[in-house]
Amino acid sequence: MEIRQIKYFLKVAELLNFSEASKALYITQSTLSQQIKQLEAELDVVLFERNSHEVSLTEAGDHFKRYAKKVVIDAEDCLQKMADLKDVITGELNIGVTYSFSPLLSETVLAFMKLHPKVKLNIVYKTMGELMDMLLHREVDFVLAFKPTEKNDKIDSHILFNNHLSVVMSADHPLAGYESLSVDDLKLYELAMPAKGLQARSAFDDVIQANSQNFKIHLELNDVSILLKLIKQSKLVTVLAESTIHGEEGVVAVPLQVADSDMAGCIHHLKQAYLKRSACEFYKLLSQSRAVMKYSALAKLL
Repeated sequence: MEIRQIKYFLKVAELLNFSEASKALYITQSTLSQQIKQLEAELDVVLFERNSHEVSLTEAGDHFKRYAKKVVIDAEDCLQKMADLKDVITGELNIGVTYSFSPLLSETVLAFMKLHPKVKLNIVYKTMGELMDMLLHREVDFVLAFKPTEKNDKIDSHILFNNHLSVVMSADHPLAGYESLSVDDLKLYELAMPAKGLQARSAFDDVIQANSQNFKIHLELNDVSILLKLIKQSKLVTVLAESTIHGEEGVVAVPLQVADSDMAGCIHHLKQAYLKRSACEFYKLLSQSRAVMKYSALAKLL
C-alpha cells in the first residue's frame, strides 16, 4: 500500500466521481481506476460501489476513509518535521483569514516572502465558520480571525491584539466627531452591514438580539472592501471591528458602547498538532508587525 494510492482513494471518496477525481489529481482515469483496484486487492475489500450513473462508498470504504485521512496527515507531518530538521524553511504554508482581518496582513506577507522565498503561501479568505471547519479538516495550518463566541475543545486560540466593535462611517459624516456611540444612536441612520456569518455582524446581532427590526438595514454585503467603498461615498453607517479600517483613508471608526464588544484578534490552530517552522516564523513576523502593534503594543505570541 502506498501513500499515493491512499491519496487517490481520498480524492475519489471526496468527489464520488472517477472522472472528476482524475482531473483533480492530474492523472488519467484509467490510471486512477487501476490504482484503486490494486488498493482494493491488497485490502481484500471493495471500497466503492460503481455503476453507470454513480459512485458510492461501501461500508468498508467508509471505515477505511477514517484511517486513510489520519495516515496521510501523519505522513505529511513526518515529512515536514524532517524538512524542518534540515534548518531550511520550505514547502507550503496554508493560512485561513477572515475578511475583516485581511487589512492587517499585507506588511507581514511581503516581509515573509522576502525572508523565506522557498515557501509558497496559500491564503484563503472565508467566514469564521468555514475557516474553522477547514482547520479541523487540516486544510489550513492556522486561521487568523477574531475571538470566537463559542469555544472549540480541539482548537487553541491565542490573542494577538485587542480590538473592539466600532461604528464606521465616512470622515465627513455627522457622527464622525463623536468619541463613542450607543446602539440607540444607530437607530437614526441608514445602515449598510456586513453579511450574516461575518464576525462583526455576528457580534452586532448578539448585542441587538431580537430588536433588529428597530434598525434601518438597507444593505448587506459579504465583501468588506466593497462595503467600505460604499461607506466612503455615502452617508451610510456600518459596524465593524476597529482594525478592519486599518490603512483605509476617508473613513472613521467610533467605539460602540456595548457590553461584550471585545473583538480580539487571534491566531487559531489545532491542539497538539505539529506546527511547521514556517508557521512559527509567520506568527513571529505578524506579532511584530506595525499593523498589529498599532492595536496592541504588548501583543506577544511566541
